[in-house]
Amino acid sequence: MKPYTYLLVNFFAVVVCFAFSFDRRIRFNEHFAAFIKAATVGAVPFIAWDIWFTRHGVWWFNDNYTLGWHLFGLPIEEWLFFFCIPFACVFTYYCLTKFFNLSWMSSFQNIIVFITIIVCAVTALLYDYRIYTLVTCLATIGVLFYLHFIERAKWIGEASLVFVLLMPGFFLVNGVLTGSGLDAPIVNYNPDAFLNIRMLTIPVEDAVYGYTQFLVAVFLFKKFQKRTDYEE
Repeated sequence: MKPYTYLLVNFFAVVVCFAFSFDRRIRFNEHFAAFIKAATVGAVPFIAWDIWFTRHGVWWFNDNYTLGWHLFGLPIEEWLFFFCIPFACVFTYYCLTKFFNLSWMSSFQNIIVFITIIVCAVTALLYDYRIYTLVTCLATIGVLFYLHFIERAKWIGEASLVFVLLMPGFFLVNGVLTGSGLDAPIVNYNPDAFLNIRMLTIPVEDAVYGYTQFLVAVFLFKKFQKRTDYEE
């Protein structure tokens, strides 16, 4: 059972959301095409990032918890991660914004964006020798700057709230990946590459990374969703 651990993490992260996608009140299955396009495009920079970090020893994977199939140095389960986790996150965002009015969060958007950018910028300047910390901060700054100042996205506030609501799932998934409840972590980190500040077993950078990945997934989903609706 041990070699199926990472695969099961992906499975349980997505199975409930996938099942409820066909609920007549939700009908997220009607947006599967938009999601697949968004997830595929969004996965490209993060997978490239992942491959580079793995090759340079920033992090590495414990094959005792994977099937042992690799592509460009990444376990096949890691490739699935970039589709399963965004699916669960985008599905949750879709449902919460469909059934609840979260537009009130737009009044906090400027504060969220500016504080996040400032904190990331200061952290990047102070810890530019920590490669995971540096790249994560720069990526977050770049994504927020583009969405807020160029795209003029009005949903960053509500997406930020949804991400906070997703944190129990984040702690469960990333907790297992970083060793919670296991004899050893599935994902190991070079201590010289990050701040060594952990939330239980999870590097704090993982939360910022997850937030950035979530914003990219929502942005692309909205883009492809509009195109699909237009084509129909």
